[in-house]
Amino acid sequence: MTLWSLFQAASQVGGEILGDGSVVPTSLSLDTRTLQPGACFVALRAERDGHDFAAQAVEKGAAALLVDHPLAVGGTQLVVPDTLAALQKWGQARLAAVRPRQVCGITGSVGKTSTKELLAAAMGAWKTPGNRNNTLGLPEALATLPEGLASAVLEMGMSTPGEIRRLTELAPLDAGLITLVGTAHIENFSKGQQGIAEAKGELVAGLNRGGLWVHLASDAWCRWIAAQPWAQHAQALAVGDTEAFGWEAVEALGAAGGAFRLRTPEGSVPIRLQLPGEHQIRNAALAATLAIRLGHDPERVAEGLGQVVPEPGRGRLHALPGGGCLLDETYNASSDSILACARALLQLPGGEAVAVLGSMRELGPEAPKIHQETGRALRGLGLVRLWAYGDHAADYAAGFGPGAQAFPDFESLRDAAAGLSAIPPGARILVKGSRFWRAERAVDWLLAH
Repeated sequence: MTLWSLFQAASQVGGEILGDGSVVPTSLSLDTRTLQPGACFVALRAERDGHDFAAQAVEKGAAALLVDHPLAVGGTQLVVPDTLAALQKWGQARLAAVRPRQVCGITGSVGKTSTKELLAAAMGAWKTPGNRNNTLGLPEALATLPEGLASAVLEMGMSTPGEIRRLTELAPLDAGLITLVGTAHIENFSKGQQGIAEAKGELVAGLNRGGLWVHLASDAWCRWIAAQPWAQHAQALAVGDTEAFGWEAVEALGAAGGAFRLRTPEGSVPIRLQLPGEHQIRNAALAATLAIRLGHDPERVAEGLGQVVPEPGRGRLHALPGGGCLLDETYNASSDSILACARALLQLPGGEAVAVLGSMRELGPEAPKIHQETGRALRGLGLVRLWAYGDHAADYAAGFGPGAQAFPDFESLRDAAAGLSAIPPGARILVKGSRFWRAERAVDWLLAH
């Protein structure tokens, strides 16, 4: 079985084909800005109606269109009652038709994408590309899942209750991993962190009977998940200090990454990473534990983990003139992830340890307090300067104290005399922030100047 033709897709999702049903799309695309020739463009009705961009998709080389009514734009069209429902059914049916022997899901408040990369490398598995971890992106990726795979690793994200439950309906899981239950998106949960734990626990609830999932032994909310009645059909495996699986002999290698030994019931396995920071060692220990428990050879697991390199915005390190460095962690931000990345920064060579932070989002009424506590914790770790911007910059600065500068927006941070240009030569710089504040602009400015 190769990739599906439009005829085959229509047999799974229903609808009417207008044009050449033998067309075989190479991928699905939800966005004309990133559409590649040969893709099937899915016209979703959201804040902007995807049908308005169908002509542009055809001009860019779309092989077909998935639409909810016939369009006078040419090209082959699959017309369905609901394009979102059809997209999800397409991905769900494709996974069922070519299902790998092992399908693993990953979620967590921090570290999902890095841990997905680590687990996929440890298992030699197919993985969801980029951050396609929601009810749109996951079925988009699964719709052209290759056949003949031994294993697949799927990232599953959420910002509200029920999202991960829906993802496990689309992609039932044999095994799972929760990196950490933190406070990201807490404003969307009336029960606070328990609500987040319940939502992350939907991954465990969605495991096939007898499935295995791993978590940090130190995460009290993961232990809470493991004790819930709806989690008893699956096997929980804690990883940590007093457990059969854990990490020891940790060695920080600065810009080169880190090393540790994974403790297992059969002995220890030496692992060397190219990702800096002890938080990545924890992620790698979780990934290695799951891979080994699923039957993968420990030496091959270690080899795979050692090949993972940082992606832009997710731990990529840049050398700067004067002996300094810039740690690009701009993809997103929570308090837990900021502090983990700050600890990684302090293990790197260079001068003063400083941070450039965009504000965090979706923290609800606790947002001022969480920003203040994060600033205070950064000072406690040993950072000496902080440049903050966004709607909670003043809260960051109030917690950090002397040495902090607050700016209302990126333009002020960039242009003020006390802004980015005031960062001392040779500094070790952490840059991080929520997606809303596009902290990658600070990275681009610092690398250019």
